[in-house]
Amino acid sequence: MEQRELQLLVEKISLDFFGRHFLHMALFNPRLRSTGGRYLLGTHNIEINKKYLEQLGEEELIGIIKHELCHYHLHLEGRGYQHKDQDFKLLLQKVGAPRFCNQLPERTAKRTSKRILIYQCTNCKLTYKRRRSINTSRYVCGKCRGKLSKVKEMEL
Repeated sequence: MEQRELQLLVEKISLDFFGRHFLHMALFNPRLRSTGGRYLLGTHNIEINKKYLEQLGEEELIGIIKHELCHYHLHLEGRGYQHKDQDFKLLLQKVGAPRFCNQLPERTAKRTSKRILIYQCTNCKLTYKRRRSINTSRYVCGKCRGKLSKVKEMEL
């Protein structure tokens, strides 16, 4: 799907489900990582994460578009457009839009892999267990200020 097709789809969904025209731009934003889409308050544009279309299909994309259009139309009307607002929750129910989008399969796979990195101080031999790697040239032992070295990496 290209940008133009996305624009036409958003305009069609806006007319079909909300009965109002979408007068701004709908774009794919490749920088979006943890969200399916976002509504920009300043420009009134909608940005969509293309990975959701590729990995979860058009049905998920339509749900994300409906969700962002709820923000769009409520904000332009001057009503509560935030997730916490009652107007927003009611409009989501009315049009059948999800409150939150599903997780991408690639993100859930990253989250389930459990690796443990073990570092040890060269002076006092104190060990540190970490999930994220440490820059050993920048960080030192918290007990004796000695140099850290990576001992091993374990998969759980």
